Amino acid sequence: MHPRIEDYALIGDEQTAALVGRDGSVDWLCLPRFDSGACFARLLGTEEHGHWRIAPVGAGPCTRRAYRPDTLVLDTEWDTPEGSVRVTDLMPQRDRAPDLVRVVEGLAGRVTVRSTLRLRFDYGSIVPWVRRVDGHRVAVAGPDSAWLRSEPEVPTWGEDRATCSEFTVAAGEKVAFVLTWHPSHEPRPPLIDPYEALENSVADWRAWAARCTYDGPYRDAVVRSLITLKALTYKPTGGIVAAATTSLPEETGGVRNWDYRYCWLRDSTLTLGALLSAGYHDEAEAWRDWLLRAVAGDPAKLQIMYGVAGERRLPELELPWLPGFAGSAPVRIGNGAVEQLQLDVYGEVMDTLALARRSGLAPRPDVWALQRALMEFLRTAWRRPDEGLWEVRGGARHFVHSKVMVWVAADRAVRTLEEHPELDGDLEGWRALRDAVHREVCEKGYDPERNTFTQFYGSRELDAALLLIPRVGFLPPDDPRVVGTIDAVRGELGEDGFLRRYSTDGTVVDGLPGSEGAFVVCSFWLADALHLTGRTKEARELFERLVGLANDVGLLSEEYDPVTGRQLGNFPQAFSHIGLVSTALALFGDERAG
Repeated sequence: MHPRIEDYALIGDEQTAALVGRDGSVDWLCLPRFDSGACFARLLGTEEHGHWRIAPVGAGPCTRRAYRPDTLVLDTEWDTPEGSVRVTDLMPQRDRAPDLVRVVEGLAGRVTVRSTLRLRFDYGSIVPWVRRVDGHRVAVAGPDSAWLRSEPEVPTWGEDRATCSEFTVAAGEKVAFVLTWHPSHEPRPPLIDPYEALENSVADWRAWAARCTYDGPYRDAVVRSLITLKALTYKPTGGIVAAATTSLPEETGGVRNWDYRYCWLRDSTLTLGALLSAGYHDEAEAWRDWLLRAVAGDPAKLQIMYGVAGERRLPELELPWLPGFAGSAPVRIGNGAVEQLQLDVYGEVMDTLALARRSGLAPRPDVWALQRALMEFLRTAWRRPDEGLWEVRGGARHFVHSKVMVWVAADRAVRTLEEHPELDGDLEGWRALRDAVHREVCEKGYDPERNTFTQFYGSRELDAALLLIPRVGFLPPDDPRVVGTIDAVRGELGEDGFLRRYSTDGTVVDGLPGSEGAFVVCSFWLADALHLTGRTKEARELFERLVGLANDVGLLSEEYDPVTGRQLGNFPQAFSHIGLVSTALALFGDERAG
């Protein structure tokens, strides 16, 4: 039986991340970056596509597991007839080659433990040569090299194209394994002390978590979400990937499988707001600076996503040798949506930079020149159809949310000039643009018969993104059209209290067969909208249910299936955790528990 998405926990070093299953197997790890080729790809295939399992001999899923409080250090424990054992997993923060550290510790009795390491570079397609060098196992294939060592050293042998070891630990005894990657043409990097790395990782994560200024209800969930966002950050540049994985399905067995190991501009405002509100100004500034570097250039060529260092070319490919998670094919790397026109990102960039200015982040040269250039592009481009924030592949339309975000861009430009008259800009022209967009959206994007805005001009379909209309200030929360839209979206897109992004029958919007689950961040948007319209009790009840969707270690995927109770989509999903943090702050603010 294939593991479930919620069976996994995340560890990482702020440059890449691994997923560890309840059975003690590391089933996903890309080295050296989030978007590099995976050396463990069992998540999207079988054991033959690479994994590393450490567990008691003959044991199944663990008895219990948990992160050490306020850290990304994972403890997985088994109780067996012979005794109890713990495996502690972490990836120490680094300035050089990445290390994966796994510490086995006896808790009671004497337990025999087995380690099975199958390295498969390039997403499970390449079996490396493995040799022994000075007590280490060294795997090499093409540009990749990985070194395995243990402390104290335990015997290893080759079996079924895997590196195996078996040993017994009594209470109080420890064995640490370290897997170190480096480019195959370079010498092995210096060895780390795994026990010192564990101690330092715990201390560093707890010091970082202690900076969180939120102290209201659900603080543990908020801090876990912030730690997850930190783990999804590519520290060298400040970019934050949407998820650590590719091709986890939006429908089990379906084709809606996309690569989310990149940085989306639309996440920028919500990310910046969440980090600033929780007290993480340095991280917010690093994210803002990544954004500025990524979008520099011709405004007409602004992309919806970029690589972790700002790369623009993210060609989409299919990997036919991987059968996909639970048979969900195809497996894709890269993302073809990078070529789409999505007008909403202009509004998100303008909103982000306005928020950064208001929040007192250190100013950067040429920011206003960039914003002026974006506005000049929108002066005529706003009338074009686009693919919308959901990156649909069924053709361009005049999506209402996209037009609303064009209004946001113009509104933030106008407000900035009004607050900073020393800046140069076309104040009257941008006011006229703002008014024209507002007028058109209200005329063409609103259905007076049903008292709701629609997904795109002339449609009857709805879209959960319409819930953001009051949040961005397009209309006040008490406007009857806003209330009607919230109720219509809730009624049409709701399932068991949670929201789908839009109506999917495989033909209307996205041109793809099948369906998908409830989109987690959309349900957080519904809680926000209910709160804004005075239904705070309902909002808090929904928020509590949403927090309950997290798995046993507090992680949320992109989607949730209300029928099966299973998580769906890429995991863990930054957008979902941003939604949790933002909604908690909106609903509870500085309210103290109890």
